[in-house]
Amino acid sequence: MNSNPESTPKPACELRQALPTDAAAIHALMRPFVSQHLLLARSEAEIIELTRHGFVAMQGERCIGFAAVEIYSPKLAELQCLAVHPEAQRLGLGRQLVAQCIDRARSLGVMEVLAISSSEDFLRSCGFDFSLPDQKKALFYQIRERPFDDR
Repeated sequence: MNSNPESTPKPACELRQALPTDAAAIHALMRPFVSQHLLLARSEAEIIELTRHGFVAMQGERCIGFAAVEIYSPKLAELQCLAVHPEAQRLGLGRQLVAQCIDRARSLGVMEVLAISSSEDFLRSCGFDFSLPDQKKALFYQIRERPFDDR
């Protein structure tokens, strides 16, 4: 008998449109990333709103991945809350979630999708870059500290 945990088959993963009823599971997925200051804290109401253009990776009843695209205008959308459970990382789920978000923005006629993240290499591998072909750059002015509380 092989006791190697990597040889144990994992339940299939379903990638689908997020639903408001997924908010608690999404919140549970995000909690460790928020506590490590890798994601901003979100209220349940904010997560519910993000499910409108969000996607989940589900393994049974467990949410193992989430990403959403927030549409600001026909010109601009933002990739939000990209999180993949550590046990499911490096399996392509993050890339699939990003692709779903980009496809949603494209289907809505959005021109550009921005991403603010500490995962620079990953996002660059998904096609994001620091400037657009016509050399636009995003600059930021911080008015107040970011909240890192657990909402």
